[in-house]
Amino acid sequence: MEAVESILERAQQRARESGLPYRGALTPAEAFALSQSVDGAQIVDVRTRAELDWVGRVPGAVLIEWNHYPGGVRNARFAEELKLAVERTDAPVMFLCRSGTRSHYAAAVAAQLGYGAAFNIVEGFEGDKDPHGHRNTTGGWRVAGLPWSQG
Repeated sequence: MEAVESILERAQQRARESGLPYRGALTPAEAFALSQSVDGAQIVDVRTRAELDWVGRVPGAVLIEWNHYPGGVRNARFAEELKLAVERTDAPVMFLCRSGTRSHYAAAVAAQLGYGAAFNIVEGFEGDKDPHGHRNTTGGWRVAGLPWSQG
């Protein structure tokens, strides 16, 4: 497994290059490696319960909706739920959604709340759409062959 320091440096370089308001941007494989190697590291999945049930989930991830289904109404209790679920603000907290957009906003909120090691997992769980409009073919947690379950 790749060294934690190398992963963190690449993630931080991506953040500097893109002017991100949080610690860094990780690929799914990098996020998985950190979750397995760093004490206290947690993945926070911010997708809706419907997505988790119908599409799949990452074993062991903390589940906090960014938006509610149906309707997409923003979860007004997100910050409160994050503080309750992830007590350590010094360990990596890595946010995951479908494609990396909601998780970007969640990581930004976490950084504002004092989580000094907040990261976005770029590509998300399903990745971007391919030329045919389908996900799960270009990038993402599942395409990377990382652990997930469905049902």
